[in-house]
Amino acid sequence: MRLFFALWPPESAAQALAGQSEVLARQYGGKATRAETIHLTLAFLGEVDEALLPAAIQAAQAVKGKSFELTIDRLGYWRHNRLLWAGCTSQPEQLQMLVGALREQLRAVSICCDEKQRFTPHLTLVRKVPDIRGQVDLAVIEPMTWRCSNFVLVCSQLISAGSDYSTVAEFSLANG
Repeated sequence: MRLFFALWPPESAAQALAGQSEVLARQYGGKATRAETIHLTLAFLGEVDEALLPAAIQAAQAVKGKSFELTIDRLGYWRHNRLLWAGCTSQPEQLQMLVGALREQLRAVSICCDEKQRFTPHLTLVRKVPDIRGQVDLAVIEPMTWRCSNFVLVCSQLISAGSDYSTVAEFSLANG
């Protein structure tokens, strides 16, 4: 199973971000992300033996994170993997704490997650973007804010349209 933990935006935010992804894909090329797949990855586990699923759920249940407001207010471009993404200028402390606690609990049950790079909260909007450096100032996006009161464990499967995601489990965050 290919698994990851994520924050899932409310439908209104996902629709707005999908609209932005369509505009950006037309403007710069690449493949727009579908509204139903827009998310913010907290910890990517990759291919995991199904026998480890209970341990992954147990690890997430042990996380004592608090809910928080997340404001998406900027765009970014990563040339190395050809992605246009939306992110936050200011990361909430509770988000950093959630990611740290989740990764710590996963390590405690011997489940590895991708920790090679510093955590940069982002929601992928367009994939397979040509090199656009110097073509645009990506610092401007209509800000959107939502309350993050839970996170999810998701299973990813490749389909002809891209990836298909199904929620395996949901975990609540304490009122913050």
